[in-house]
Amino acid sequence: MQAIVIHAPRDLRIEDRTPETPGPGQVKIRIRAGGICGSDLHYYQHGGFGAVRLREPMILGHEVAGEVEALGEGVQHLHVGDAVAVNPSRPCGRCRFCLAGQPNQCLDMRFYGSAMRMPHVQGAFRESLVCNEAQAVVVPPGLSFGQAALCEPLAVCLHAVRQAGSVLGARVLVSGSGPIGALCVLAARHAGAREVVATDLVDAPLALVRRLGADRAVNLRDDPAALDGDMADKGRFDAVFECSGSGAGLTTAIGVARPGAVIVQVGVGGEVGIPLSTVVAKELVVKGTFRFHEEFGWAAAAIASGAIDVRPLITDTLPLAEAVRAFELAGDRSQSMKVQLAF
Repeated sequence: MQAIVIHAPRDLRIEDRTPETPGPGQVKIRIRAGGICGSDLHYYQHGGFGAVRLREPMILGHEVAGEVEALGEGVQHLHVGDAVAVNPSRPCGRCRFCLAGQPNQCLDMRFYGSAMRMPHVQGAFRESLVCNEAQAVVVPPGLSFGQAALCEPLAVCLHAVRQAGSVLGARVLVSGSGPIGALCVLAARHAGAREVVATDLVDAPLALVRRLGADRAVNLRDDPAALDGDMADKGRFDAVFECSGSGAGLTTAIGVARPGAVIVQVGVGGEVGIPLSTVVAKELVVKGTFRFHEEFGWAAAAIASGAIDVRPLITDTLPLAEAVRAFELAGDRSQSMKVQLAF
């Protein structure tokens, strides 16, 4: 089979790998679609992110969907030919966090396409993949594989919204309108937010989030004072999803959040300084959000039912043979939102 393998920054290769055979409780998936995530881009552009660095060749990818090709012994709930979205998380199920109901914090997590551990966990951008039965979530036959591949990033955003508590009737700000920010707009609307405002520094993603239902979409590069009115009287937003990962984004979030509001830090960046006096005086809650667990099944159900329409996010789909061009396109925010690969 062919797989997309990163060796070093900008050194992306299509290589032959030996297909695996499913063991007991496992299934073999013929991968049909895969979305390029921000972490994939970091490996391609920089060889990693933060302290996580590429130390050996690694198959990229974790946003994938396909169809069941073969069953291992004991598989009970899947059939050959089923269309499935693949959950890339494989928590151990034995550590203290798994046993406490926090499997996303697993001490022995194996997440597809991750250089956090050595040897690296090989990813899912390959023509076939063997996974545990529980990782394959069935989706309706009429759903496109591209839509199904968006279950993973939508699950990230559903978990982020869950971290904020109830947003029913809330005024929400989404800071940063890349794929995760755009999906946070959809997830907040789905959860009952009455007003959603989105910000970015580039016009193209802002045009898309308007189509997705944002009430306002603000370019803070063109108009740095655009949110000044939202900072009046100690702020007006009940919840902020900070998706840019920047210090400036978090500082703005603290300024526009009303007293007692929740700021959920979704984007990952470097070390930043924050105005602690404002956090204290406004009694703000600043929370992190990390991956997901049961939200993957929720995402699959929401996409399958049409409750959340992710199709506008898919701006380009390129064949496996054009993987390098796909990664270059995914890195150009003026042209693309979510670039997917067809296997």
